Amino acid sequence: MNPDTSRIIEMAWEDRTPFEAIQLLYGLSEPGVILLMRSNLKSKAFRNWRARVSGRTSKHLAFRNPEISRGYCKTQYKMHANKGR
Repeated sequence: MNPDTSRIIEMAWEDRTPFEAIQLLYGLSEPGVILLMRSNLKSKAFRNWRARVSGRTSKHLAFRNPEISRGYCKTQYKMHANKGR
Protein backbone atom coordinates (compact mmCIF):
# COMPACT_ATOMS: atom_id res chain seq x y z
CA MET A 1 0.00 0.00 0.00
CA ASN A 2 1.45 3.35 -0.96
CA PRO A 3 1.70 6.26 1.50
CA ASP A 4 -1.10 8.23 -0.21
CA THR A 5 -3.50 5.30 0.11
CA SER A 6 -2.58 4.89 3.77
CA ARG A 7 -3.15 8.59 4.42
CA ILE A 8 -6.51 8.59 2.59
CA ILE A 9 -7.65 5.63 4.71
CA GLU A 10 -6.50 7.41 7.86
CA MET A 11 -8.35 10.59 6.85
CA ALA A 12 -11.49 8.63 5.98
CA TRP A 13 -11.55 7.07 9.48
CA GLU A 14 -11.12 10.47 11.18
CA ASP A 15 -14.48 11.86 12.29
CA ARG A 16 -13.63 15.49 11.66
CA THR A 17 -11.96 15.14 8.26
CA PRO A 18 -14.60 15.89 5.60
CA PHE A 19 -14.68 14.06 2.28
CA GLU A 20 -14.12 17.44 0.62
CA ALA A 21 -10.68 17.67 2.26
CA ILE A 22 -9.74 14.30 0.79
CA GLN A 23 -10.96 15.43 -2.61
CA LEU A 24 -9.01 18.69 -2.38
CA LEU A 25 -5.77 16.94 -1.38
CA TYR A 26 -5.99 13.74 -3.43
CA GLY A 27 -8.65 14.36 -6.10
CA LEU A 28 -10.76 11.48 -4.80
CA SER A 29 -14.51 12.11 -4.43
CA GLU A 30 -16.66 10.45 -1.77
CA PRO A 31 -17.63 7.54 -4.07
CA GLY A 32 -13.93 7.14 -4.90
CA VAL A 33 -13.05 7.03 -1.21
CA ILE A 34 -15.74 4.39 -0.68
CA LEU A 35 -14.27 2.26 -3.48
CA LEU A 36 -10.74 2.70 -2.11
CA MET A 37 -11.89 1.70 1.38
CA ARG A 38 -13.81 -1.32 0.03
CA SER A 39 -10.76 -2.56 -1.87
CA ASN A 40 -8.21 -1.97 0.91
CA LEU A 41 -10.06 -2.97 4.07
CA LYS A 42 -11.27 -6.35 5.21
CA SER A 43 -15.02 -6.69 4.71
CA LYS A 44 -15.84 -6.37 8.44
CA ALA A 45 -13.67 -3.25 8.78
CA PHE A 46 -15.31 -1.76 5.69
CA ARG A 47 -18.80 -2.41 7.09
CA ASN A 48 -17.76 -0.84 10.41
CA TRP A 49 -16.39 2.22 8.60
CA ARG A 50 -19.53 2.62 6.46
CA ALA A 51 -21.74 2.37 9.54
CA ARG A 52 -19.56 4.96 11.27
CA VAL A 53 -19.54 7.57 8.48
CA SER A 54 -23.08 7.08 7.15
CA GLY A 55 -25.12 10.07 8.21
CA ARG A 56 -22.22 11.70 10.07
CA THR A 57 -22.59 15.42 9.41
CA SER A 58 -18.94 16.17 10.21
CA LYS A 59 -17.86 14.21 7.11
CA HIS A 60 -19.53 16.79 4.81
CA LEU A 61 -18.71 20.49 4.85
CA ALA A 62 -22.24 21.47 3.77
CA PHE A 63 -23.77 19.86 6.87
CA ARG A 64 -20.99 20.65 9.30
CA ASN A 65 -21.41 22.87 12.33
CA PRO A 66 -19.83 26.23 11.35
CA GLU A 67 -18.06 26.34 14.72
CA ILE A 68 -15.83 23.46 13.59
CA SER A 69 -13.11 25.16 11.60
CA ARG A 70 -10.37 22.53 11.76
CA GLY A 71 -10.12 18.93 10.65
CA TYR A 72 -8.75 17.49 13.87
CA CYS A 73 -8.74 17.98 17.60
CA LYS A 74 -6.14 20.55 18.67
CA THR A 75 -4.59 18.00 21.05
CA GLN A 76 -4.66 15.05 18.65
CA TYR A 77 -1.12 15.41 17.31
CA LYS A 78 0.63 16.77 20.40
CA MET A 79 3.92 15.08 21.16
CA HIS A 80 4.04 13.66 24.67
CA ALA A 81 7.32 13.71 26.55
CA ASN A 82 8.68 10.29 27.41
CA LYS A 83 8.58 10.03 31.15
CA GLY A 84 11.71 8.52 32.70
CA ARG A 85 13.10 7.26 29.39
